[in-house]
Amino acid sequence: MRKNLIPSEAQLPLYKYINGIIKKEKGKLLEAEGTGNHIHLLISLPPNRSIIDIVRIIKANSSKWLHSDLSLIDFGWQNGYGLFSVSYSELEKVKKYIQNQTNHHKKMSFREEFILFLEKNSIPYKEKYIWE
Repeated sequence: MRKNLIPSEAQLPLYKYINGIIKKEKGKLLEAEGTGNHIHLLISLPPNRSIIDIVRIIKANSSKWLHSDLSLIDFGWQNGYGLFSVSYSELEKVKKYIQNQTNHHKKMSFREEFILFLEKNSIPYKEKYIWE
């Protein structure tokens, strides 16, 4: 079960910190929002940058920062992550979706949302490999 390890007062500073990481990696953070137990990031990267490397850098550096600067000693990112590409024509729709995370998750859990997304997009999965 996901734990709420990102207090609401830490969310905006976290997104700003992540934005700095992405800028340093020559990318652009187009949107960021989440809840106490997960975040959504819409990122644009140059073609010579690996999204897997960027996610690793974001998770490692933001975790260290949350521990040291915000004293969230119990914080830890989950081992995995979901990663999806978005066509340019869908950017505004995805931005609005990300902006509405707080309200969205009052109606549906992250788990329900993720499974629905996989099924809606015909992405095969085995649920035992998704959750830790």
